[in-house]
This record gives sequence, C-alpha cells and structure tokens, in this order.
Amino acid sequence: MAKKKGGASMVADGNFAVIGEARTDSKKRVVLRGDVSKHYMAYVNDAGQILLDPMAMIPTRSIKSLDAKTLASVRKGIKQAKEGKMHYLGSFAKYANIKIDD
Repeated sequence: MAKKKGGASMVADGNFAVIGEARTDSKKRVVLRGDVSKHYMAYVNDAGQILLDPMAMIPTRSIKSLDAKTLASVRKGIKQAKEGKMHYLGSFAKYANIKIDD
C-alpha cells in the first residue's frame, strides 16, 4: 500500500474517545455503529494505527452548476491534494452553525 508522507498533521483534536471495539470481516471491512459519518478519508501511520477523518461529499449536480473559473479552481485543489500539496488551516468548526443569507 502506497502511503503519502509529510504535510501538516491531519489530527484536528488529539482528544480521542473509545467508541467500542471493532473487528474486520472476511473482506477486511469494519462496521461503525452509532452517530458516525458516511464518508471518511482514511490515514494509517507506521504503527498500523488508522485514523478516519469525516468528509463531506459534493453532489455531481452541484459541480456541474459551477462556472468555469470556479470549476477550474476546484479541479486545481483536487490535483494539489492528490500531490500532497496541502497544509492544515486549523478548525473551521466555529463557523458550522452560522446562518447564511441566501
């Protein structure tokens, strides 16, 4: 398995809580129970520890409705992320409940 090295720490908060024991099934899948996200970016370290970082997915129809300049910017960002050219900007959690005027 190829691993990307370097870059900023992806751990936004080092205070982890045990949510239960997990085992892989015959297809090496892990089932998470409880209030969990549907999509994750998975990271593994040299010790074999796995970190699942919840992700938000963008519907294709939303991308199709972007203007050319914005779409080019999104594609550039995806390319840079694949190349490992990213850095941690801190948590944006404090903005999660801000009301946005449409």
